[in-house]
Amino acid sequence: MLTLSEHRVKQAQWCPSPNFNERPAPDDISLLVIHNISLPPGQFGGPYIEDLFCNRLDPDRDPYFREIHQLTVSSHFLIRRDGQLMQFVDCDKRAWHAGVSTFEGRANCNDYAIGIELEGTDQSPYECAQYRSLVALTAALQQHYPAITDQRITGHEHIAPGRKTDPGPAFQWQKYLQSLAAFKETQT
Repeated sequence: MLTLSEHRVKQAQWCPSPNFNERPAPDDISLLVIHNISLPPGQFGGPYIEDLFCNRLDPDRDPYFREIHQLTVSSHFLIRRDGQLMQFVDCDKRAWHAGVSTFEGRANCNDYAIGIELEGTDQSPYECAQYRSLVALTAALQQHYPAITDQRITGHEHIAPGRKTDPGPAFQWQKYLQSLAAFKETQT
């Protein structure tokens, strides 16, 4: 079981991003948003996601990086293809992952959401190790932030339709939610 202390997951590799700010209501953490990312697009491994979230992406490493190297974005967590968990922003802070977004009529999801990036693409199947890490992380977050119910877990594509497509059709929502329910059952 993953453990949270001071809004950090103890088992996650800590890689602090400067791209965050204070939440308007720090106790209002009530949404979990699942994303995907790969840098360069469609390629896995390497330091480039961390470099992007930490404002050190070298624009000369890949032509695509010239388009994005000046972005100031972040997520709370990244789950690598092998299931490795990284944390970039403390959960009580506002990471910059959702952009223009709305959930159940409420705008500005970054204000009240925790963002999890899966290393992947909309069309590439996610790895079993990623689902295992995602399930364990979700359960730990729900225990620490009980307003994040199963009904308040969503994809970036659902809070920014027409603008975002991740985690995409390759993400197996039913497998994830069934695994989450089974995992939580074993923890009681």
